[in-house]
Amino acid sequence: MTGKVIDGRIVSSSVKSRVKSAVEKLKEDEIIRPCLATVLIGNDPASSTYVNSKQRAASDLGISTRDHKLESTISQKDLIDLVMLLNSDPDVHGILIQLPLPDHINEFTVINTINPLKDVDGLTPTNAGMLLSGKAVLKPCTPLGIMELLDYYSIKVESIDAVIVNRSNLVGKPLAILLLERNATVMMCHSKSTNLVDKLKSAELVVTAVGNRERFTLKNNMVKDGAIVIDVGTSRHSGRVAGDVEDFQSMKEKVSWITPVPGGVGPMTIAMLLNNTVFAASLSKAPIK
Repeated sequence: MTGKVIDGRIVSSSVKSRVKSAVEKLKEDEIIRPCLATVLIGNDPASSTYVNSKQRAASDLGISTRDHKLESTISQKDLIDLVMLLNSDPDVHGILIQLPLPDHINEFTVINTINPLKDVDGLTPTNAGMLLSGKAVLKPCTPLGIMELLDYYSIKVESIDAVIVNRSNLVGKPLAILLLERNATVMMCHSKSTNLVDKLKSAELVVTAVGNRERFTLKNNMVKDGAIVIDVGTSRHSGRVAGDVEDFQSMKEKVSWITPVPGGVGPMTIAMLLNNTVFAASLSKAPIK
């Protein structure tokens, strides 16, 4: 068996084309000009790269951006004050706060300050609760991107056994809910899980999102023949970007579908962020200025 590659670049291009058409339609109707505000705290190179790539992608699709770069010493109060200003600005439709935040700032408190209708990362307690209730308007970008990949390639998840190696609010928890909505049976594993290999071998769908190859790698003897493998992990290994899958080529020979790193889930996260931004903009009534 040779697995088929799930190409995130192709699927993200399809999503971006859809988003661009929506942006043009909103502008033609003179309803709104979508705008994404990004907030970057400190000088972490990886975070800067992520924010810059999001801004470039937004610009390519006709979405305007507002860039807020703040010192790592900013107080929590000043950061919240900025978020409140963005909340009240009718020309801003999406607010993205690049995580992680400095240790002296409470992430939950700051995220909770974002207007849920501008929460394009889908991380506010309101949107998390709506997701749990099956009523979410804005959903977390990476899980949403994974579902988009599965849909694009017509990969059905109903009635399959899925194992997610991640329990974060960004990936594991929201993805479990989205898979449950599609009638998959979901098990979530983490650093304290026992008999992890046995659990992985039982799964028809494996989603791994550890992102630390010193702590965990997914080997081809840890999954069953014909499994679907979605690799969300990203880390530096031997001078290159790598995922959680230890050896992509050998894993590809065993599974039915697999995402590469880079070029798999990564492009989808940005594409779904832009999709969320335009959707948030469509909910607004602010006219073009």
